Amino acid sequence: MTELAFHFGAPDKMAYTCRLLRKAVGSGAKVVVLATPDTAAQLDADLWALSPTEFVPHCVANARDAVRGRSPVVMVTDVQQAPDLADVLVNLTDTVAPGFERFARVIEVVSTDAADRDLARQRWRHYTERGYTIARHDLNLKRAD
Repeated sequence: MTELAFHFGAPDKMAYTCRLLRKAVGSGAKVVVLATPDTAAQLDADLWALSPTEFVPHCVANARDAVRGRSPVVMVTDVQQAPDLADVLVNLTDTVAPGFERFARVIEVVSTDAADRDLARQRWRHYTERGYTIARHDLNLKRAD
């Protein structure tokens, strides 16, 4: 069964996602990021802005096959565009990703914005109603330590 995790309280959702992707790639994971076109463009720009020592190799869904095959992070606007060998799905959209269960792990990144939290609660309910156990990571508590 797919492992689900919600990372709540990201003050800067894109910066947090960049750190999350850096950690995932460092552990050898193949990651798909599901995002709207605007969010994917912003994340792409933010990933390119990282220092050379923190750079996260990535590409968009319509990149050449050779590039997609070597990129540990692929950004898609539709899960159907995701490579088959991806381990992790990072969902930056407002809805449950169709076909999320094909991934070993799904991570939902949630900002401090009230509307974003409300939409995350709806996704949480969707998963729990289907019997999934969810790991909750409260980033506000981590900052307080």
